[in-house]
Amino acid sequence: MPRPSHALLARIRPLVVLGTYYLLVCLALRIVLWWQFGRAAQVGAGSLPWILGMGNLADFIESLYLLAPFAIYLITVPDSWLAARWNRCGLTIAVALWIFAVTFLAIVEYYFFEEFDSRFNLVSVDYLMYPTEVVGDIRDAYPVNTVLLIVGLWSIAITWALRHRLTTEAVVGTHRTRRWMPLTAYTLALLIVSVAFDSDAVALSDNRVANELASNGPASFFRALRSSEIDYHAYYATRSPQDNLRVLTRQLAIGGGRFTRLGEGLPTRAFPADPNGLGRLNVVVVVEESFGAEFSHLYGSQRNWTPHFDALAREGLWFRHMYASGTRTVRGLEAITASFPPIPSVSIVRRPGNENIATWGSVMRKQGYHTSFLYGGYGYFDNMNAFFGHNGFEVLDRSDLGHTPRFANIWGVADEDLFDMAMAHFDGLERSGQPFFAIVMTTSNHKPFTFRDGVPGVKREGGGREAGVRYADYALGYFMSKAREHAWFGNTLFVIVADHGARVYGRQDIPLRTYEIPMLFYSPGHVQPGVVDTLTSQIDIAPTVLGLLGLPYEAPFFGVNVLKAPAQERIALFNHNFDVAILKHDKLAILGLRKTVQGAHYDRESESYSPMPEDPALTDLAVAYYQTAYELFRAHRYE
Repeated sequence: MPRPSHALLARIRPLVVLGTYYLLVCLALRIVLWWQFGRAAQVGAGSLPWILGMGNLADFIESLYLLAPFAIYLITVPDSWLAARWNRCGLTIAVALWIFAVTFLAIVEYYFFEEFDSRFNLVSVDYLMYPTEVVGDIRDAYPVNTVLLIVGLWSIAITWALRHRLTTEAVVGTHRTRRWMPLTAYTLALLIVSVAFDSDAVALSDNRVANELASNGPASFFRALRSSEIDYHAYYATRSPQDNLRVLTRQLAIGGGRFTRLGEGLPTRAFPADPNGLGRLNVVVVVEESFGAEFSHLYGSQRNWTPHFDALAREGLWFRHMYASGTRTVRGLEAITASFPPIPSVSIVRRPGNENIATWGSVMRKQGYHTSFLYGGYGYFDNMNAFFGHNGFEVLDRSDLGHTPRFANIWGVADEDLFDMAMAHFDGLERSGQPFFAIVMTTSNHKPFTFRDGVPGVKREGGGREAGVRYADYALGYFMSKAREHAWFGNTLFVIVADHGARVYGRQDIPLRTYEIPMLFYSPGHVQPGVVDTLTSQIDIAPTVLGLLGLPYEAPFFGVNVLKAPAQERIALFNHNFDVAILKHDKLAILGLRKTVQGAHYDRESESYSPMPEDPALTDLAVAYYQTAYELFRAHRYE
């Protein structure tokens, strides 16, 4: 009979084997991520020692959580169980499944990092809420079956190779009282690391990608899951509501209007009718999926993938310095529809309590407009149908198409079919004599990038992002060409803008160059061609269009009419994962978890920024925007 100490070690030997495997997989993944993506983000080899050191520490701590079920079972069950044949078979199967899960998850992390330059974050949490679309997209865009087969065979082979180290048949003589000692030690270790170790402790660099490389993927995911709808006051810098309102109203005053509800703590402004405005034109806002400025020749790109947009921009009012609020479609829709800041960490489109809030649509309905939202996919995704439906919009999605689309994938139908549906919808509204306001959200510029034959420069499959952007631009040209044949075209203002850029990349905490997006106003005979160089954000679109039309309205919008606001006073707001930020001139203030504030200098020419001392006035302005918006929404007062 083995000594009790040896028997106890035999009990936990499978635990050590699994933990070692996990650490080796994480180490290999970290090195691969650095080689493939870190070097491009200026993470030099000199950073590897601390990245690997802190990363191994983070991996070890996460392994304590992930292996806890195994630890509890192996330490506490009776000797007779561990020696039983059924237990050894069951344990072998469990080990094989665990190895499969760890290995497959590492491969998933690789592809996620490729797309977002990040470990699992809030995007991964959001995507899990809609498994049909996400799983379908993954199956179409990646070799899932091949990966599953390879990982399955690998897991079986590794389990077989380690079978002798996983056996528990010789475990005898471990008295119950002796088993409580390692269990207590394990439990204490978990308690200590849960209290003493902050996942941000591995963030030792001012390079965001370096910090992401040092992080642990599952730990980042669970952190995002815990923080998906956090209390702003508990985690971010705050000021008194009175101070915030004073700072905010001073900033919003640059856009004109008369404040009407300051006594109620609301930054509501009233704007009189402008007889010099364009009047009651129809307004159609085309929101283009992932249509970043990096693809447009007008914005300095050498790729020149958007010739139709560029041609329209030369004939319309083109916004040269336009930025998205975030990196998700719901962030873009939130800003465009409600002129609302991207508060951490979930868009109000997906938050409870978003019914009957102040929106661009509510303003237009008061002016006699019909309001509608048209989406190329199924609108239950990201809660879009519920949000727009509960805020007075007529909602049409792919289920209302009424015919077989030119092509479709898990995300939606062809943009051409969406535009056909929109034009038929507008024809009916035109016949009714009622002016209309519509938001049209496209979907085709998205993985798996599958299209129909016959589109110039667009491969049916395998064309990647270039095919997606070229097709989106082609479909936009199709829409504008066909729209000219309809009676409502001459009385319509078209706003063409992206929901966000194509992907997030860059070493900065807020990688601003990936937030730059195209936008133009187009209405031949009404809007003269021109260029707007003023810094513009998506929250400014509604106030700017309303000001251009000259319609009277009253609303608590956080954006301003950039055609009237002094350029030197303009700001833009951003969200990235847990951070939110404000940009004014060449200065950034970034608000992070644990009430942290960072200052940075932004160089627009090189599209990069560098750390600098905090600007207290800019910090106050950032807090005024985000805290006020959060408080108004939570109190159901954004109305």
